[in-house]
Amino acid sequence: MAQAGVVLDKDQFNCPICLDVLRDPVTIPCGHSYCSGCIQNYWDQDDYLGVFVCPQCRQNFNPRPPLARNTMLADVVERFKKTGLQETTATTSNQSLAQDGDVECDVCTGRKHKAVRSCLVCLASYCDLHVQPHYESAAFKKHKLVPATKHLQETICGRHDKLLEVYCRTDKQCICYLCLTDEHKGHDTVLVEAEIQQKQTQLGDMKQSFKLRIHQREKEAQELRQAMFSLTRSARTAAEESDAIFTELIRSIELKRFEVRELIKAQEKTAVSQAEQVLEKIQKEIAELKKNEAELDKLSHTEDHVHFLQSCQSLQAPPALSVMPSVSNLSFGPVMTAVADFKGLLQEVCQGGFVCIYEKVRDVVIVGPPNPAAQLNTTQPSDGEAAVQMEATQVIPSSGLDQSPVNPLNPFLCPGPLMPTFALSPFGSKLPMGSRQRHLQRRSHPRRK
Repeated sequence: MAQAGVVLDKDQFNCPICLDVLRDPVTIPCGHSYCSGCIQNYWDQDDYLGVFVCPQCRQNFNPRPPLARNTMLADVVERFKKTGLQETTATTSNQSLAQDGDVECDVCTGRKHKAVRSCLVCLASYCDLHVQPHYESAAFKKHKLVPATKHLQETICGRHDKLLEVYCRTDKQCICYLCLTDEHKGHDTVLVEAEIQQKQTQLGDMKQSFKLRIHQREKEAQELRQAMFSLTRSARTAAEESDAIFTELIRSIELKRFEVRELIKAQEKTAVSQAEQVLEKIQKEIAELKKNEAELDKLSHTEDHVHFLQSCQSLQAPPALSVMPSVSNLSFGPVMTAVADFKGLLQEVCQGGFVCIYEKVRDVVIVGPPNPAAQLNTTQPSDGEAAVQMEATQVIPSSGLDQSPVNPLNPFLCPGPLMPTFALSPFGSKLPMGSRQRHLQRRSHPRRK
């Protein structure tokens, strides 16, 4: 029988309830298949309701439908299990073969398997199959097995072809027993296992020291993050409050400007009203005088001598002119002078206040200068530990907090020796800190009175 060419997935044979391969599959009336035990347990929970639902399509059944074994599906599942088991076995066999970079078994012929253990006595590596004699035979009980390694030859002395089982502390190298009677005679020597144990103890102390330092640095980092968050929140609050204060100050200046303008207009109106009243009085006197002048001119041209003489007798001397207030050519020039004096006084006060504000802003820092006395002092290493550290302290980079560049966008917060710090002049232009002092000296002028 030819093998079917359809590729099936394992998930197609999983029970929707237990999510495992179907066991004793049954099919309910809606067409969905489940494990016999899974669907029975599922419907047992709804037995008191009298309504039985398909877990997938939610179709209702009443009464409870009988369950019949799906023979064809059970046969397919059994074949799929056998095929999957064979594929798993083949995959495991392929995974045990040596790949690039793996240690190969020295006993296998043909395609070599991956070695799992190496023998320091046999100087060979073995796979799972060929290493079994070392576990089962008494002849190999004294052999020393280690994890598979490619560097077996490095464990053998080059002069005596013996295992390197001794460590010379004087020359800091591994040697064999025959080297003790030759070039390393009289040196400080111990077994490799003893030296490894001592080094492990020293490394444990170093790890503990590093853990303490890491804990300290993490604590400092957390404190620094909290300080940054607190400073950011404080800066936001300060900016909002300063905006409110300056807005109120601007409103106050605007109010004073409005009051001065209204005061000038009111004074102008009062002075013009008084002048108009005087002008009206003068115009009335002029009209009366012109009337009298017209009558005299008419009388001087009359031809009736009797009427002329009688009229001249009734003439009166012209009335004296009333005393008029003095008129001065005044202007609001002194007012402009007073406003200019107020401007100079305000600029002087604002400049002093701005300088104080800049200095206070510049003094707000998160990271101050390093304190040598506050360096972390962990456990003091012993002489042996200092030898094992192997220049570990040279690997740790030094802190670069002192070499951080100045931010040109905000020079007030991080002044540097090569970057000038700026302040604002009264007219809004920027002045270096050196010229700011000279500017403060120049602006000290006597006020106008």
